[in-house]
Amino acid sequence: MSKLKLHIGDTVEVLDDAIKGKVIKLLGNGYLVATEDGFEMEFYENELVKVSKETDLEVTNFEVAQAVKEKQKGIKTKRKSPKMEKVVPAMEVDLHIHKLTESTRGMTNFDMLNLQVDTAKHKLEFAIKNRIQKVVFIHGVGEGVLKTELEYLFGRYSNATYYDADYRTYGLGATEVYIYQNGVQDS
Repeated sequence: MSKLKLHIGDTVEVLDDAIKGKVIKLLGNGYLVATEDGFEMEFYENELVKVSKETDLEVTNFEVAQAVKEKQKGIKTKRKSPKMEKVVPAMEVDLHIHKLTESTRGMTNFDMLNLQVDTAKHKLEFAIKNRIQKVVFIHGVGEGVLKTELEYLFGRYSNATYYDADYRTYGLGATEVYIYQNGVQDS
């Protein structure tokens, strides 16, 4: 199968996206494309398709991709067994400060703790909004300050309960939060 060689000035479309434009520069491993919207974007050759200037496509690649997706929705898939549905991996949130910011220069311990707690709050809100049942917050062992703050935060949610995460997987430095989907904690 021979590769399609593109040249400066060729009109192209991006596969699987609604982007059309002209090649304005040849790059070492791709092309710089000026889109119809006025943006310059880099693409690999296998992400582009050349559009004939004379015929111009009446149906875009994006529309074809959307049609394929619509058709696939109609195809019946095998149902998962109830046991398989319950084994959903928990969302993991690593609260170690080096995972949340590039540099701690100029940050006090208070600033770092606030960043960690704010991140935990936003991730918990995200999980509740998106109906994710389990979230594991990896906080490390340390002196226990962050863990105490997290327990205070989690305690403010009536639709959630928290406990130490699986020791074999996370050691002592993680807390798992279970979110009740009906909004009320089962007794």
